[in-house]
Amino acid sequence: MNDQLPLFSDPLVMEYLRLTQEEMPRLAVTSRKDFPVSADHCFQRIVLDTICGGVWYDHIKKPAYKNMTPAQKLAAINLCYAIITDRADIAALNAQSLTWRGNL
Repeated sequence: MNDQLPLFSDPLVMEYLRLTQEEMPRLAVTSRKDFPVSADHCFQRIVLDTICGGVWYDHIKKPAYKNMTPAQKLAAINLCYAIITDRADIAALNAQSLTWRGNL
């Protein structure tokens, strides 16, 4: 029998995914129409690039949710909450992410 718990039993992963796949996209089409993105993968790109200080997959093996360290998971969750509560400027973070990727 496999003694390892499933990956999604990790509460930090579960919260990161809930925020980036459900909460932030929902806000983007309801109360936060000022968000520059609305797709879950865009929120994940912005958050992961920001916590890594560059293109996330240059720092974290894919898929990120399986390979982030506990500190990276906490940083991602904290950044999500900072974005949601206007303590972080998602437009600026998005612009920086796109710049790192050569898309701006």
